[in-house]
Amino acid sequence: MVTPYYAAFFGLVFVILSFRVIRIRQRLGVAIGDGGDQRLRRAIRVHGNFTEYVPFALLLVYFAEQSSQNELYAHALGSPLLLARLSHAYGVSQLRENLRFRVFGLFTTGCVICGAALLILLSSRPSIPW
Repeated sequence: MVTPYYAAFFGLVFVILSFRVIRIRQRLGVAIGDGGDQRLRRAIRVHGNFTEYVPFALLLVYFAEQSSQNELYAHALGSPLLLARLSHAYGVSQLRENLRFRVFGLFTTGCVICGAALLILLSSRPSIPW
């Protein structure tokens, strides 16, 4: 089983993103909200977006790996997801944002979610009670 390794990497990235927000908050003396600071606002959204997408996508990667019984699918989905989330985090973190990183991150995340969902549907054979 490969997905737990990806979960571990995502866990480390999550902590790094959390500490970035905390560090900026401490430097600015802002406990709640963004205090009108664009860098803090972006750090909050990078962390928030990661939190919104990664758990669901990772769950689908896990189910795809389990339903297909093939670790290669976990790598084919997990690696681009990791690259996508790092790209998105980098892009959105920049004050002078290059949208290519953000678009690549969101598009690739969407492709991974769709790919995992399709793989689950195609490889799972649910028992129908009738």
